[in-house]
Amino acid sequence: GLGTPLSNFEAGENYQEVDDPALTIAFELQEEKGTYFLAWTTTPWTLISNLALMVGGETTYVKARQEGREGLFILAEDRLFAYPHFEVVERFKGSDLVGKSYLPLFPYFSHLEAFRVILGEEVSTSEGTGIVHAAPAFGEQDFYACRAAGIPLVCPVDQNGIFTAEIPEYHGKFVKSADKEIIKRLKSSGALFEAATVHHRYPFCPRSDTPIIYRATSTWFV
Repeated sequence: GLGTPLSNFEAGENYQEVDDPALTIAFELQEEKGTYFLAWTTTPWTLISNLALMVGGETTYVKARQEGREGLFILAEDRLFAYPHFEVVERFKGSDLVGKSYLPLFPYFSHLEAFRVILGEEVSTSEGTGIVHAAPAFGEQDFYACRAAGIPLVCPVDQNGIFTAEIPEYHGKFVKSADKEIIKRLKSSGALFEAATVHHRYPFCPRSDTPIIYRATSTWFV
């Protein structure tokens, strides 16, 4: 990467069709062992910086069990069709989940006052699980929702899209190049509920033709 901030206009100039990983991740509730929130992402590298899970306040969520799998899983009722063989045990609104704590996936930021369910104004049930993982430095919606909920911001990625020394295992690695190792690690820890691939349009830098990453930065555009 060139390490240069781009405006929204520039970032939209060079979309390409790519295949990316699409992961469903199980986040175990702090107070209810064996019960998990299911969240979906196409950017595994951002899971390193996960600090919250976002839900829609008026969205209906279910606690359900899946045939042949241990545990109970929470996801939006409207997304049940995407995950077969689920039997619903309980229903509730997203607002009832707000404030519930879960166990961090990784140890790097586990000391922070974070890792809880918060409201996300734009959480949709058009894809994924209806629960959105939030890494506030790497998404606009995440940034504002976490700020409103008092969740801090961490950014272990430099301006070239390289993991910093805060993440010793991936220090010096371009974030998207770390995806495969991160997926393998989630699989071995049992946090990977489902792995698939999504074919979608993704923005590339118009100058270097490399994938653009969204990262919180302070800059001026003239």
